[in-house]
Amino acid sequence: MTDNNWKLKDSAELTADNVAKIACALKSLSAYTTLACAEEDSPEDLEDLVKEGMDAIEKIFED
Repeated sequence: MTDNNWKLKDSAELTADNVAKIACALKSLSAYTTLACAEEDSPEDLEDLVKEGMDAIEKIFED
């Protein structure tokens, strides 16, 4: 997704749950990156949140 013409998949449902997962993933990604840069080991709980959000993004947006 390199352009600004993001499109929802035909079967995608933009639910509040998916939007919340994406928002949490983006917020967590910032904290995760900061911690990962400061330390070699990455916190699993933030990694799981980021993965969940990325999965939600893949469900609703076309590549």
